Amino acid sequence: MISRIWHGYTTFENADAYEALLKEEVFIGISNRKISGYKGIQLLRRQTGDETEFITIMWFDSLDSVKNFAGVHYENAVVPEKAQKLLSRYDKTSQHYDVKL
Repeated sequence: MISRIWHGYTTFENADAYEALLKEEVFIGISNRKISGYKGIQLLRRQTGDETEFITIMWFDSLDSVKNFAGVHYENAVVPEKAQKLLSRYDKTSQHYDVKL
């Protein structure tokens, strides 16, 4: 199992709109792609001073499944343009971990 972790940051004013975009469009779009080996996504949120941090954690069966989602350059972040407009800054790459239980 592979965990794909990514961080994005937005202003307090944009935080609710960004969360809604993720839940109502982005996550549904990912699910609708029916990516082989995709197991789901989690969203974490916290306020840190004057910005709001979001972390997404995606779960995949294998690195090949991650590549089915993100392409050959699988470490590159996948951030739709609509989401980029609400973010102040974000990771340009995602981190990938082998899940050890």
